[in-house]
Amino acid sequence: MACVRRWDAFTAAEAEVRAMVSDPRWQGLSVPDRAHVLAARVLVTGDGDRWLFGSHARWRLLDPADGRWLLAPPPRGERARKAGHAAGELPGEVVPQGPDFAPEPGSTQAFVGPDVPEHLTEQIRLLVRSAGRKSELDYPLTAFGEIFASDVPGTVAAVWGTVMWCAYAPAFDGNERLITVFGEYLRRSLPGDEWVRWLPAPPLLDLVTLVAERLRSGREREALRLAALMADTAQILLSDARFRPRALALLTMVEPALRRHGLDAAAAARGDGEVLRAWLARCPVRLGRALLCETDHEADFAHAVYDLCEALEFAPEPRGAAAGFLADLSDSRGLLAGRLDHRLRAAYEALECAGLTGTSAAESTAPEGFAVTGPGALSAAVEAAMETVNAPLVAPPDRAGKAAVLGAAYAMGLAWGRLTGARMPERGLAAQAALVRAIIHERDDHHF
Repeated sequence: MACVRRWDAFTAAEAEVRAMVSDPRWQGLSVPDRAHVLAARVLVTGDGDRWLFGSHARWRLLDPADGRWLLAPPPRGERARKAGHAAGELPGEVVPQGPDFAPEPGSTQAFVGPDVPEHLTEQIRLLVRSAGRKSELDYPLTAFGEIFASDVPGTVAAVWGTVMWCAYAPAFDGNERLITVFGEYLRRSLPGDEWVRWLPAPPLLDLVTLVAERLRSGREREALRLAALMADTAQILLSDARFRPRALALLTMVEPALRRHGLDAAAAARGDGEVLRAWLARCPVRLGRALLCETDHEADFAHAVYDLCEALEFAPEPRGAAAGFLADLSDSRGLLAGRLDHRLRAAYEALECAGLTGTSAAESTAPEGFAVTGPGALSAAVEAAMETVNAPLVAPPDRAGKAAVLGAAYAMGLAWGRLTGARMPERGLAAQAALVRAIIHERDDHHF
């Protein structure tokens, strides 16, 4: 007998809202009218929580304390009913525009476990080899000086910067060939160890600087070459979902300058920031979520937490599992809890009350780079605290799941750093390092 899928109120409401937003008539509605039809489809669960499927095609949970609609994956499978809500109480930012409902599909997977496809790596290797033949006098290293030696041309930096900026979570296998092709140009060893390279995510401004400096120097040909290298690299990266959303966004920003020579010259004369604004303005709304790391650090962090919670949906208690990763973040100013939805906040505060937040601040590591039991490690004490919120630590069931959680957790940490200025430990956060132990022997390569 065929298996019949159980009806789910959240899935049904989601399909209904998607159908409305995709209807051409949606664009003709005013924001208040859109809010009215959206408010009629608010769901209420048995505990009284109110859920709304809104902008960016993501769910939001109403905070009963202050009326904010905070991003939060829904508890699929829980009983829920339509209850409606006052349309006037829906802020404009939760109402779908339309294009934001069609974001480019991507992946939260880190580059540990599943390798970058060989054909992609080979194409990047050829680009790097060609870029390395250019003169540093024609292409000075005006950005990424902390990564590359001073005599490395900016063309190599343009390829590297594009790869790193486009990566959702630039945590790479220590043996990843996509990274080793840059080896001869590096100033020093990359952060991390032979198991995982926890690489920083550069701001888009670093890529802009490479191009804008050449424009200000009257070297338009070299500026075009750098922009073309970024476009070529992004085009190659499109074939891997872990790069695709930002790679596509970057293409929409740089390709107009390749078609219209001198497009950014006037902006460059006013400074790198003006060029950055011009690039961002070219990106279509449907790719806006890929640019939140540049345009809205608060929203960027909220979406990163959402991604992490989704990656942890396999867990018996996803909120508690997510709280275990959030507990690693440095939060000396006490800003974190107030940014979480009230369900996730309760799980996080249970760890906070047990003195188990900010754990990575005191992390110690074994010689091979893995976290060891101590103030910053995920120890038995953390597991005990997790049990207080009914969330025992569990590992994802397969390699793809482990890579997705690892990537989502690292991206969340990077987003927190952009928002607060907190620095990521060179060897990752404690819970991430613990997860590495579970995936490291499932890598595509066997160089260990």
